[in-house]
Amino acid sequence: MKVKVIKSHLGEGHFPTFKKGTTVEMGEACTHFLHWFACDISGHQTYVPESFINNDVLIRDYNPTELVQCEGDILEVHEIIHAWLIATNENGDTGWIPAEVVISLECD
Repeated sequence: MKVKVIKSHLGEGHFPTFKKGTTVEMGEACTHFLHWFACDISGHQTYVPESFINNDVLIRDYNPTELVQCEGDILEVHEIIHAWLIATNENGDTGWIPAEVVISLECD
């Protein structure tokens, strides 16, 4: 699915990919996005969707890097997880972007 960015998104920096089986130190639930939690993964402060963890361990590979995008950019969406998209931009960069800053370009 293709989407268009309607509000610029700055992201929170680049992160390494954490492998399935990595321990996650869980923090508080995110108040703005349901089913997301603040956490520490291998010394990195970030957020993780609850569906990616079981018993404080990642159940799939996870890279929390967010896409830095400007209004008008076009993205290809790969997954939608708890109001966030995993998408690739026209430069080939893949990362997260909140669904609230994009609109679908697909017709019904």
